[in-house]
Amino acid sequence: ATDKVQYEGELVAVIGKRARNVREEDVAQYIFGYTCGNDVSAREWQAGDLQWWRAKSSDTFTAVGPWIVTADDVPAPPDLRIASRVNGAAKQDSNTRHMYFKIPRIIAELSYGLTLEPGDIISTGTPAGVGHARTPPEFMTAGDVLETEVYGVGLLRNKIGK
Repeated sequence: ATDKVQYEGELVAVIGKRARNVREEDVAQYIFGYTCGNDVSAREWQAGDLQWWRAKSSDTFTAVGPWIVTADDVPAPPDLRIASRVNGAAKQDSNTRHMYFKIPRIIAELSYGLTLEPGDIISTGTPAGVGHARTPPEFMTAGDVLETEVYGVGLLRNKIGK
């Protein structure tokens, strides 16, 4: 239904216990672990709709996995290389220490007015290099293979369908 679908490789935090009104300094005790995320986005819908729900939530968007690494096996705060590739070509390559919004802030702010439950997943943002910001813009097409790798967490590979 759209031909402007792009990749956004992300580290994903997995909530381990109910979190409501959590202070930033207490966030670590609410994180069960981390996984990889392909936050696939339909940019034309994002630009045209008043909300981003459709652009980020369509069928097959927001793939996560392939497993969860428990928080005690990940440095706090996370200091992990994150990369994405389309058909083997590097598109994003950065480190979570460069995140604009740090994980404690993201989870603390979400927990004010929104109760987070065990198993909830929180995408934490994407590094530079997303398709719509490239010159010329780059979008994925059916048959492309998208990989998101968070070093020390895993490699998520998805084939783009139609």
